[in-house]
Amino acid sequence: MPAEDTNTRAWQIYGQRQLDRAYTPPIPDQLGWTPWEGIGPGAEVLGDVAGRRVLDIGSGAGHHAVHLVQAHGARVTGIELSPTQHERAVSAHSDVDGVEFVQADVTEYLAGAEPFDAAYAIGTLAFIDPHRSLPALRDGLRPGAPLILSLLHTDLHGRGPSTEVAPREQMILLRDAPPLPTQMWVLAPQLWEDLLTEYGFRVEAIDLLPHPHNSATVIQQLIRARRLPARPARVSSRPRSTRAPAAHAAVGVGAILLSEHGILLGLHRRGTLELPGGSLEAGESFEDTVIRELAEKTGLVARAEDVGLLGTLVDHVDGVLRVTVGALVHAWQGQPDESVGDWVRYRP
Repeated sequence: MPAEDTNTRAWQIYGQRQLDRAYTPPIPDQLGWTPWEGIGPGAEVLGDVAGRRVLDIGSGAGHHAVHLVQAHGARVTGIELSPTQHERAVSAHSDVDGVEFVQADVTEYLAGAEPFDAAYAIGTLAFIDPHRSLPALRDGLRPGAPLILSLLHTDLHGRGPSTEVAPREQMILLRDAPPLPTQMWVLAPQLWEDLLTEYGFRVEAIDLLPHPHNSATVIQQLIRARRLPARPARVSSRPRSTRAPAAHAAVGVGAILLSEHGILLGLHRRGTLELPGGSLEAGESFEDTVIRELAEKTGLVARAEDVGLLGTLVDHVDGVLRVTVGALVHAWQGQPDESVGDWVRYRP
């Protein structure tokens, strides 16, 4: 079963069990980012949310959303995939002004929603593939909007986060009932930062929040990110005209061939001695250019695996910026062909 389908089933069962127990969590006095009271900051990490549209991702029983409305004046949309979890929120808080609860997949919902001013997820975003959720959140948030995530870092068994973007089995623990297996993306802080950066966010802080009891291994991570402004469109080509573009830069290679006779140099038409080489052509690698230029200029044959790239020379010739990469050719076949140029061996 796909990871997200496993999670959908688990939260459906979890919500039904809580409905059967008629359990509704109390509205907290402070927004909590961990399962442990009094650990970590509160709603202040979201900034001033009074009158602003805030998205609660995986809103569950709805108590966090109601807290933000009643204590901070936010206008909150709680998005929840599980029908039973959604039922819990609606049955307990449908009469609260300023909050709405939507039963839907967050990525599908954001595709048609007006962008939000802020978003947060308390322990829930690890149940969705980040390659699916993060681009949807980027598109569903206004530029500059905060995105605050609390996520599992180290579990009850002391297993730390992964450095690969892949889910692994974790458990939802229930009182007086068997645990529910899930698939979670428990990722290292640096990996979360890389993913958020890739999808248009700037990570401002990552805090590790350990369990209040020293004997427990569980650690939560709290990530504070912000939606970056959209990048301006880049011009991919020059304006069309009948005039040829002026030369402004050239990128090329210089091949270095060393033997017991010295270094191979060619006589340039300007009267100078230079390394064999020339400019890159479209789609060529530096190694391919070295091989082609050697064959054209000297008649020598080389292989890509025998070409090692060295440093870069930047200079100007006749007002044209030249960027030349030196390449050491370790092995070749043949002798310099006199018919393609005048070649000398220089021994320093």
